[in-house]
Amino acid sequence: MSDTAHGIWTNAAGEAQPATVRDYFALLKPRVMSLVVFTALIGLVIAPTHIHPFAAAVAVLAVALGSGAAGAINMWYERDLDALMARTANRPLPRGRVAPDDALGLGVLLSIFSLLLMSVATNYVATALLAAAILFYVFIYTIWLKRRTPQNIVIGGAAGAFPPMIGWAAATGDVSWVGVALFLLIFLWTPPHFWALSLYRSEDYRRAGVPMMPVVAGARATKRQMVAYTLVLLPVALAPTLLGAVGWVYGVVALAMSLAFIGHALVVWRAADDESGHPAARRMFKFSLLYLAVLFAALPIDLVAVRMIGG
Repeated sequence: MSDTAHGIWTNAAGEAQPATVRDYFALLKPRVMSLVVFTALIGLVIAPTHIHPFAAAVAVLAVALGSGAAGAINMWYERDLDALMARTANRPLPRGRVAPDDALGLGVLLSIFSLLLMSVATNYVATALLAAAILFYVFIYTIWLKRRTPQNIVIGGAAGAFPPMIGWAAATGDVSWVGVALFLLIFLWTPPHFWALSLYRSEDYRRAGVPMMPVVAGARATKRQMVAYTLVLLPVALAPTLLGAVGWVYGVVALAMSLAFIGHALVVWRAADDESGHPAARRMFKFSLLYLAVLFAALPIDLVAVRMIGG
């Protein structure tokens, strides 16, 4: 039971419980935010232009708030879907722990504040990219694509690919080919990452009526596309080295991790389509998180290694 008009809910004993700070923080999708902040920070760190540490910290904060804002609006809009899926049913809105109007208000206010912070701390290029990321996630992915097409995560993945380009622009004031390469790295990583999840969560998506690829096209077609995306991802992962932004320390790591990612996709493809629990897909999903984290961590490590060798 809950009074969603005032953000008050009742526990199992029937006692009134106000929404907590933890409930509001959960609206910001902290796990997604941590990945967004990490990739934005790497884009900022590897940029060739110096930025004052305070301005850099404010820029990263702005990215975090923008990500959280988009997450809160996403949860507000998708609260009906979240209530139908086991993975999301315990979120604050479907459980009635936060009022929908409060979640929307939080998202809108944080969006505006994040853009003001970015514009004051850095430049209008980074601010425009942050605005594009928020608007793309809310209007293109959440409102337009999510419920309409199995390509939702393919096109919508662009929203999550902006952060390293934002970090780069915050430091340099422009968008370079390196920034574009980092954008493409996340953009092409997103479909196999989420399709691996949707393979073993397909019943959730089917129940909620979300047209994820395994639900609409079937497991076999989904697996085939996962293999294709991991193959295309390999040269893109090597692009920072090929463009001269980093050296072959990163290049070797990117090559090894990309080959391993392809290997996981092939194992998933060869597994039975009706395999109970899809353990291969679960392993690939977990590895995909490691893959992106390792590649982005390797970028500044490569620059440090080059400086040490050169020094």
